[in-house]
Amino acid sequence: MAVYALTGFSLVSLLSFGYLSWDWMKPSLVADVATDPMEKSLPPAFARPPHIIFILTDDQGYHDVGYHGSDIQTPTLDRLAAEGVKLENYYIQPICTPSRSQLITGRYQIHTGLQHSIIRPRQPNCLPLDQVTLPQKLQEAGYSTHMVGKWHLGFYKKECLPTRRGFDTFLGSLTGNVDYYTYDNCDGPGVCGYDLHEGEDVAWDQSGKYSTFLYTQRVSKILASHSPKEPIFIYVAFQAVHTPLQSPKEYIYRYRSMGNVARRKYAAMVTCMDEAVKNITWALKKYGYYDNSVIVFSTDNGGQTFSGGSNWPLRGRKGTYWEGGVRGIGFVHSPLIKRKRRTSWALVHITDWYPTLVSLARGNLSNVPGLDGYNVWPAISEGKESPRTEILHNIDPLYNHAKYGSLEDGFGIWNTAVQASIRVGEWKLLTGDPGYSDWIPPQTLTNFPGSWWNLERLTDGLRKSVWLFNITADPYERYDLSDQRPDVVRTLLMRLVHYNRTAIPVRYPAENPRAHPDFNGGAWGPWASEEDGEEWEGGGETLKSRNKKKKKCKICKLRSFFRKLNTRLMSNRI
Repeated sequence: MAVYALTGFSLVSLLSFGYLSWDWMKPSLVADVATDPMEKSLPPAFARPPHIIFILTDDQGYHDVGYHGSDIQTPTLDRLAAEGVKLENYYIQPICTPSRSQLITGRYQIHTGLQHSIIRPRQPNCLPLDQVTLPQKLQEAGYSTHMVGKWHLGFYKKECLPTRRGFDTFLGSLTGNVDYYTYDNCDGPGVCGYDLHEGEDVAWDQSGKYSTFLYTQRVSKILASHSPKEPIFIYVAFQAVHTPLQSPKEYIYRYRSMGNVARRKYAAMVTCMDEAVKNITWALKKYGYYDNSVIVFSTDNGGQTFSGGSNWPLRGRKGTYWEGGVRGIGFVHSPLIKRKRRTSWALVHITDWYPTLVSLARGNLSNVPGLDGYNVWPAISEGKESPRTEILHNIDPLYNHAKYGSLEDGFGIWNTAVQASIRVGEWKLLTGDPGYSDWIPPQTLTNFPGSWWNLERLTDGLRKSVWLFNITADPYERYDLSDQRPDVVRTLLMRLVHYNRTAIPVRYPAENPRAHPDFNGGAWGPWASEEDGEEWEGGGETLKSRNKKKKKCKICKLRSFFRKLNTRLMSNRI
């Protein structure tokens, strides 16, 4: 295997910095703090369903937390993780919609039809309406359910909105990324609209408030107005640290010595988010929830190295099936954990939170058969063995087929041109085109000129369509064993065949011009009514309809002008 280092940055020099010698079993690099004295008085088992706070960050890289050796300051995350259980064998999906759909449904993408890409703003598509969601199950168990932050599971019908999928309240955005202050989102040139919603209404009056602050304040308000005697579930899906790279100046100032501008802004956003988690934890204690609470922290996918993120020392980045795209930051913090202050290597996947949290809530799982997730609470709380032994990362039949893949290369049982990945025990198999495959060191080293192009590149394998790694022994995916262990390759291909037989058709309809914000008052939101039926999912008016002349919305443009002017005035006052 030929490995080359660009810009003269060698593997040896990386070792001299200690990056590749980093011990994955090493305790937190941040000193543990004293145990909360309140914990000593807690009963051995909780007497009532716990309050559940699920915090999901967006595009935070595996390396971008203090206890993974990062230069980014995350004291709150470090402390919560150190006092709880760090999940160091935890997997998510490589992009936004897939991770969120699997969290909410407890099912792999192949079982919801969302196995290709993301749900785009103009697609008549959303999380299938026949799926019983996690918040719906918690509502059945007597929970008050609230969502704050990014949805990204479709909104073309009102039936798709968070408040129709199990959440009592919602404040956040429906699309994939918005401006942190103005909440504008452009899905291509001239296709722009406002995207901040309160319940099912457009929250025009909230424009100008930095989203991380706004969402944290909403969580505090929810806790203040609810009784800690009644169970509550809050899903906090921060927009941070997804692009655009925007942060209040006081956080950027802390990283003024960083030469890489993108990394500097990104680091500021991570630290701001860390302080938001601190404020949420403080609110839990202030209003009497903490002693009977479970806080779950998770990233949604790997970091985007183009935009300041780092997954070092893992291979790949966001959007790939290499470990840098699918191995996530995860931990659980709770006074109710029996064995605290430890690192767990139990295999956990984002689908596992559905049955785990419903079981904690004493909910009923008997009427949701076929879940792909497992109840992993005994593994987390007591250190027992994980019930999970394998993970289907995905099978995407629509992704560009690998040029050199074939059925012959797959022993006649699997077309290796198809993008797919699976983990079984200690083995991981990838077929097709897994995505960008380099190792990208942190962009803040002193001899880095501030460009992401300083990376270690693997030059062989360009004509391959099958890779096999022993992830336990080789977490950095440096040694492809597909040629040495064809027996293991064949076994894992058979597992892909098994899963593929259970897959449902891909839901990826053509974009619909009716979704344009100009036709919806200048904001992104539902455009298809119940009377429209399924014709919109079938495509309705397709992309070809763009050639038709559209009516200009002068009122929309005027409203947008005054909204932006108001935002700038508010920003100047701040």
